[in-house]
Amino acid sequence: MSNSISFPKLPFIYDKVFEIDRIALSFGSFSIKWYGVILALSFVIAAIYIMRRSRSFGANPDTLVDMLLWTLPISVIGARIYFVVHKWDYYSANPGEIYRIWNGGIAIYGAVIAGVVTIWLFCRRRRLDILSMLDLCVLGLLIGQFIGRWANFINAEAYGTVTGLPWGMSINGGEPVHPTFFYESFWNFIGFIALHFYSKRRRFRGEIFLLYIAWYGLGRAFIEGLRTDSLYIGSTDIRVSQVLAAISCVCAAGLLVYFHVSKKYPKEFAPAEAAPIAEKSVPEAEAAAENAPAEESEKEGEADGGDNN
Repeated sequence: MSNSISFPKLPFIYDKVFEIDRIALSFGSFSIKWYGVILALSFVIAAIYIMRRSRSFGANPDTLVDMLLWTLPISVIGARIYFVVHKWDYYSANPGEIYRIWNGGIAIYGAVIAGVVTIWLFCRRRRLDILSMLDLCVLGLLIGQFIGRWANFINAEAYGTVTGLPWGMSINGGEPVHPTFFYESFWNFIGFIALHFYSKRRRFRGEIFLLYIAWYGLGRAFIEGLRTDSLYIGSTDIRVSQVLAAISCVCAAGLLVYFHVSKKYPKEFAPAEAAPIAEKSVPEAEAAAENAPAEESEKEGEADGGDNN
């Protein structure tokens, strides 16, 4: 299981052909693919990053571990569901293929949507700052995206239409195509570097999350138009991820402009206060009421005696 990759118009390596084996390790009939290795590596690096930066976002590293243990599998399931739904004509006829995720077929927007919902529910239950947690997690997500896209390179997938540009990529001797996996990887890398430094002086909770949505949406809206493996809305020529990217970019940008112009930032997070002390029972209240006149009489007597002196 290998692919021949070359860049016939790229200086210095135009005559090189790279034989890319999709299998990293094999043990008899069992094999580990580079696709899974790269995705696992991207997750580990992203997790280490958000752990190291957790304190600056008011998060506890131990709590992050708990959250990631929920978020990762649910995000993978969400990515798969998103893909299956938009390829339902095939999967409805082949239901046995729905769970065979190792054969390919996941979508990043499905993972993002499922991940955000999971983080929101987790923070609600633990009474944590949802917006700051999203700010932190999207930085890790960008790491996962710009590393994870290279898994597409190994599989020779997620490429674009034919191009005459110098960096056109030839797959198994075919015509050079846009290496759209690289476009997105590079776009996310630039986004991560920019947001990493800007996050140290963010102006309000949720700002980094909105900047991520706007940045990724802007890039994905253009890159998706070059791809040949897009998911479409029904039988139309409308690309699902391109529309979603454009809408999310516009909405996020609009919110950023609103907050910065109006200065009406989201309120500071206030941890839930402890439950109030239970009120006295009815018998205790009645006893207190009966004792009150006697206590008042004693006080009045003490006050009168003082005046006579």
